[in-house]
Amino acid sequence: MIFPRLCKEVGYASTRPCGDQVYFLSRYLIHETGQGHEVLEVIPGPRQNGLMRTIAGTRVLAGAGEVSRYPEKVQLQNRAQLVRLARESGSRCTIFTGRDEHLTFVLDPDLSTFQTLSVYDVTPPRPSLSATIRELEEAGMFAELDVVFEHTLRDISQIDADVYPCRASGFLRTLDADLLLGGERVAGCLTARELLNECYGEGFLVSDICPLSMVVEEPFIARCCRKEREGTGIHGGRFGTVVHWGATPYEIFCAVKDVLASWRERQ
Repeated sequence: MIFPRLCKEVGYASTRPCGDQVYFLSRYLIHETGQGHEVLEVIPGPRQNGLMRTIAGTRVLAGAGEVSRYPEKVQLQNRAQLVRLARESGSRCTIFTGRDEHLTFVLDPDLSTFQTLSVYDVTPPRPSLSATIRELEEAGMFAELDVVFEHTLRDISQIDADVYPCRASGFLRTLDADLLLGGERVAGCLTARELLNECYGEGFLVSDICPLSMVVEEPFIARCCRKEREGTGIHGGRFGTVVHWGATPYEIFCAVKDVLASWRERQ
């Protein structure tokens, strides 16, 4: 796969105002032909100074019949999504236009070069870890990390329980707001068990809803309300990272970056 890291490496060769010279940062050219676009690789020439530089020639990476142009403007830094779109295009090479009018392309798209990170979260309410990762990905924050995310969400409303964790989730009877009588089935976690024990004693059946208990793949990132579980390492026999229930977007970004770096060092 060829997918330029920087859009400034890609030039658009529709005219030749400076003759057979290219901008000094250009490594690739998108060239208009009578049959469509072709993508060329620049072969540098002997002159290696100045803004515009002579070239020794070009090499065709994809001919006009192999190239398509995606019709909508996209976030160029959402690299995994662009590879997915390129795979769906049916063409060997797909040209993309950014929201800022910059251009890039994906040649021979291949997601196997990206590391998969499994995301574990629960809903309702909003699955803030999973949702935040999607938002950061759409904004292009993970561009340099070469990562694809696989999201596993558990809908705790589908658990057969009498009592659920909190009113914020929209449930009618919750551990944080209602008096329990004993014997209820509770959807909760270790924190819920401790609260039940301190306030009521024993006699409750608790169904575990902690995202950390859902983990089956590594590397992973999961959300948990236990502060002492935060961080990257081995959790339940699998390698990953845990962020707190109220982690900020910045903390989530740093956790993703850290767990990927640590995982790649282990390989």
